[in-house]
Amino acid sequence: MGAITSSGAPRQAPIADIAAMVAREARRTLRSVDGLVSAFAIPVAIMLVFVVVFGGAIETDGQYIDYVVPGILVLCLGFGSASTATSVAQDMTSGTIDRFKTLPIFGASVLYGHVIASVLRNLAACIPVLGVALLLGFRPHADLAGWVFAIVFATLIIVAFTWLSCVAGLVLSVDAANSITFIFLFLPYVSSGFVGTDTMPVWLQGFANAQPFTPVIETLRDLLGGVAPGAELWQACAWLVGILVASVIGSMLLYRRTVAK
Repeated sequence: MGAITSSGAPRQAPIADIAAMVAREARRTLRSVDGLVSAFAIPVAIMLVFVVVFGGAIETDGQYIDYVVPGILVLCLGFGSASTATSVAQDMTSGTIDRFKTLPIFGASVLYGHVIASVLRNLAACIPVLGVALLLGFRPHADLAGWVFAIVFATLIIVAFTWLSCVAGLVLSVDAANSITFIFLFLPYVSSGFVGTDTMPVWLQGFANAQPFTPVIETLRDLLGGVAPGAELWQACAWLVGILVASVIGSMLLYRRTVAK
């Protein structure tokens, strides 16, 4: 039996509430042409632009596609995760979250629903990207363990960036939250995702090496390439775990403060 709320209505288990919110977000994605294009078509388009359009100009040793695919994957994961900011902002500004708070459901289940749906959506979006990359000549050398660690690492990337997007969605308007995606599109360009940082101007190399996308991309590149990650693994994990912890705490505090208004 579920617990009884103060209003006398039976309360469902938190897992059931979160599952319902995940299903809600999945339906919203499937019913939205913009959502489907953002989740699946745009990542493939980015892949084609860099490999087919720009690849010939950058190609030096026949291995550029193996170099660039991890950067494109991380860019797509960040871009897809950032779309959660818009969804959360829509729920906030439309009063949906306020209506959810009147129901006998687990408090922050709506936020957990956004995060889990983002993980499922973005991992699914990686499949066509990898498929197109393989057709274009991408040849990863990871063994089974490497692929497992790569998937776990990609999941950590999505979770950290999605919770950060939840913070943005809770404090920004829909239009402002939508602009968050441009940040996630821009930062990977100023990293080792597409060219080595040593080819950049000296004044830019410090930023490129210090920002989180460079160790994150290098770690995924090593995992897919069958190479044991070095110090960049710990740098990437420190960035992602730090972002995750700060974002979860920030989201919960903002969510409670908003409800208390």
